Amino acid sequence: MNIHNTAIVEDGAILEDGVIVEQFAFISKDAKIGKNSIIKQGSRVVGNTTIGENSKIFSYAIVGEIPQDMSFVNGEKTGLIIGKNAVIHEFCTINSGSHKGDGFTRIGDNAFIMAYCHIAHDCIVGNNIILANNATLAGHVELGDFTVVGGLTPIHQFVKVGQSAMIAGASALSQDIPPFCLAEGNRAYIRGLNLVGIRRRFPKDEVEIINKAYKFIFNQGENIKEQAEILLKNSDNLNVKDMCEFIINTKRGIPLKKGKI
Repeated sequence: MNIHNTAIVEDGAILEDGVIVEQFAFISKDAKIGKNSIIKQGSRVVGNTTIGENSKIFSYAIVGEIPQDMSFVNGEKTGLIIGKNAVIHEFCTINSGSHKGDGFTRIGDNAFIMAYCHIAHDCIVGNNIILANNATLAGHVELGDFTVVGGLTPIHQFVKVGQSAMIAGASALSQDIPPFCLAEGNRAYIRGLNLVGIRRRFPKDEVEIINKAYKFIFNQGENIKEQAEILLKNSDNLNVKDMCEFIINTKRGIPLKKGKI
């Protein structure tokens, strides 16, 4: 463990083996930092925040601060949980949870979060996600594993994005995006499959199964829930089932362009 003499680490903080805390960084008494993590110059880890091993918090990022929610009352027992191998770049802000959720904001393993991003209270973020510069998640947003959000893209509160979906840069998303889909625009709507992303994850035959499922659901007009219900009954593929169940259970709706998708 290596703590610079200008850093502030409050009594009670738990720093595991190999942690490096650079100049002028701050770590609160309720924080826990996993082994071999680096808290870089000027960054702040505050509140009841847990950060997994082999993570890097870059300069002037602030993680674990209280929610930007006018109903939040100081003293509420809330927190932030970040998995292992996280990379959180300069000037990012990640808030703790609130009483409106289960009290925690949660980020999975292998997150790659670029500069100036914001993750608000009670978000649930999966494993292996990428947020490009200035991506912004409002409260209670959920991102599935392997989701990519482009730069300068805000996502409305309570929106859900399925696994391996991609939201293009400079979009504005206010509705749910099913697994494996690509959305773009202001307001964003589904443009097709995130083929680049799913080809990185799955073999060719699985990509083809997902592609056929997408065409069955989305190329029959706007009755996508009906198509998803039909396909769900007739497929035993787990990824297809995930797509179908997501569409059937959406609460904010799926954004479709009028006419051909």
